[in-house]
Amino acid sequence: MSGIAIMTSGGDAAGMNPAIKAAVDHARQLGMNPYVVYDGLEGLIDGKIKEATRELTSDMIYRGGTLLRSSRSKRFFDYEFRRQAYEHLKERNIDKLIIMGGDGSFRALNDFFNDFEVPFAGIPATIDNDIAGTDYCLGVDTAQNVILDCIDSVRDTARSHHRAFVIETMGRDCGYLAMTTALCSAADICIVPEIPYDLESIYKRLQPVINEEGSCIIAVVAEGTRVAQYLTRWLTERAGMDTRLTVLGHVQRGGSPTARDRLMGTRFATRAVEALNNGDINQIMVYHD
Repeated sequence: MSGIAIMTSGGDAAGMNPAIKAAVDHARQLGMNPYVVYDGLEGLIDGKIKEATRELTSDMIYRGGTLLRSSRSKRFFDYEFRRQAYEHLKERNIDKLIIMGGDGSFRALNDFFNDFEVPFAGIPATIDNDIAGTDYCLGVDTAQNVILDCIDSVRDTARSHHRAFVIETMGRDCGYLAMTTALCSAADICIVPEIPYDLESIYKRLQPVINEEGSCIIAVVAEGTRVAQYLTRWLTERAGMDTRLTVLGHVQRGGSPTARDRLMGTRFATRAVEALNNGDINQIMVYHD
């Protein structure tokens, strides 16, 4: 029986666990023998591969992060370690791979295919939503909702003390999370890497808010701009408001996946399994609104 292995790589994202479960279930329905790889590419090298039993995936769908764990691997750039990974797959008659992650993960398995002709399918999974060709990546909706909950909570205390808050979101060099959550929370300022900004124009626009009794200012800043601390000082000095910086950090990656991420994980995973079963190799699953 043909074997297929599912793995997660790079940063974790809510929706990975529902996708793992869907991939395992659908592979079994199509007559494949499903396996899972623990610890990403590092686990592939070290042979941390187990048969995917029904018990293993039974309670995955509501869990955040990835129960298979994840890693980034420098060793995988070395041919000898890639050969070691291939031997582990060969021992178990695994001839197909599904990987959830980002560009780096997909490139790694493309190199692996060039060496040993093990076909793969990629599922875009990153809260940064920065993978070319797809409008949506797993984990984005959950991250957005976590950020919105944090902004709403911060706004309560900001209004209570007539303060300004600068909230830094994740996203590396992509401003998607900052832009969408700023729109959904009616933030007063949004700064992202993709769009130029002028602080003096922002100051003029905000003057009525600054002078209004009981008001507050919420600024959402993408981490890729690297201006969160500067903006905090600027609001304190220029606007004369007591300003605090809140860096949300890795809290944005956690949490039980939302309904959308559970559905998208299922859709991505079933399509990935079907693509490999139909002989459509080395494809990345994409979604267009």
